[in-house]
Amino acid sequence: MKKFSIIVAADEKMGIGKDNALPWPRLKEDMKYFADVTTRAAAGMKNAVIMGRKTWESIPAGRRPLEGRLNVVLSRGSVALPEGVLLFHSLEDALADLSNMKEVDQLFVIGGANVFEQALAHPQCEKIYLTKIAGGFECDTFLPPIGEDFRQVSQSAQQEDDGIWYWFEAYER
Repeated sequence: MKKFSIIVAADEKMGIGKDNALPWPRLKEDMKYFADVTTRAAAGMKNAVIMGRKTWESIPAGRRPLEGRLNVVLSRGSVALPEGVLLFHSLEDALADLSNMKEVDQLFVIGGANVFEQALAHPQCEKIYLTKIAGGFECDTFLPPIGEDFRQVSQSAQQEDDGIWYWFEAYER
């Protein structure tokens, strides 16, 4: 089975969402970073982005499926999805099938909290791309704690967008 990464933005309290949306205004450079990381694939291949149903629904209709990537939705039930978007009933099933697809390069888990919890505990999770948002926001969804088996390997300089300060961190297992 292929190794995979997590990519997420969280505030200082590890809040990641409020009412199925980002709790902070859209940060242009963070959105660009997310797109760059998740679309950068080997020649002739695509990366897969794996998300829960609520995360899928939180993406604005005009922006889904996420362009240039294989979109994968996890749901215990049935979900009406556009052609080309894959549905799996568990993270394990998705990882197993995607690992066998020759046209898929890297795998990224992009949310939500329940999927992140499963991913962080999975032995094939090798990297976390974390956008750290300065300050605390009103959140109802949180990233589970990052285990001690992950170590921080990089941190960018702080930058500001619309009065909000943030930076990019990477962790490896």
